[in-house]
Amino acid sequence: MSVSLAPRATATRDADTLRALAEAGNVELGSLTGHEASAAQVIAWVAEHFATDAAAVACSMADAVLPHLVAAQLPGVDVLFLDTGYHFAETRVTRDEVARGLDVRVVDVLPEQTVEQQDAEHGAQLFARDPGLCCARRKVEPLHDALSGYELWFTGVRRDEAPTRTGTPLVSWDERNGLVKVNPLAAWSFDELLDYAGAHQVPVNLLMSHGYPSIGCEPCTKPVAAGEDPRSGRWAGLAKTECGLHL
Repeated sequence: MSVSLAPRATATRDADTLRALAEAGNVELGSLTGHEASAAQVIAWVAEHFATDAAAVACSMADAVLPHLVAAQLPGVDVLFLDTGYHFAETRVTRDEVARGLDVRVVDVLPEQTVEQQDAEHGAQLFARDPGLCCARRKVEPLHDALSGYELWFTGVRRDEAPTRTGTPLVSWDERNGLVKVNPLAAWSFDELLDYAGAHQVPVNLLMSHGYPSIGCEPCTKPVAAGEDPRSGRWAGLAKTECGLHL
């Protein structure tokens, strides 16, 4: 079941060692047998070089493809869910399905303030007036704190999601958070994601079948028409395309 306890963090190696490992891994996996490594091969590389307790999976609960893939080789891995206080009910249902059905440990990562406390300090609906600040307080800062002590984190970032993500590497050094960042699904398409979920009966957020190919907080996420940019429903009408986690 989901827990709200502090994440397990067992980093034992220094930043220089981990940075060098990330650089070597990106070279190795980027040219494996003449082509880029598959998601399973990327995770196998992680399993070879990192302990399960030293790794974490960040999951927005739009789908559970990434936790499913990682748990196959790193059973019991921590899955970090950023509980912003603004999620769709369907997202929380998906979180519970992941906690119940996969060999993972779901950890609810909470902001320093509740929504009510934030409203009292900054006024209601900060997400509408200053979405950057809202994301920083409810996503970026809590994740940074939660990742402290891990050696590596997995993300589900894909290159086809947005122009800001087209250069996403399989493995890199995350300078801001001070650990290795791994993107096993970087080369996948949205259709490949759904095909995998269907073939392996992986939990998928119900909103995905109702025009929400990219799911964030309820006040800032709208459905998109078929063929539109899958992230155009995030912060619709605002000059914002990223929450800041991957910049």
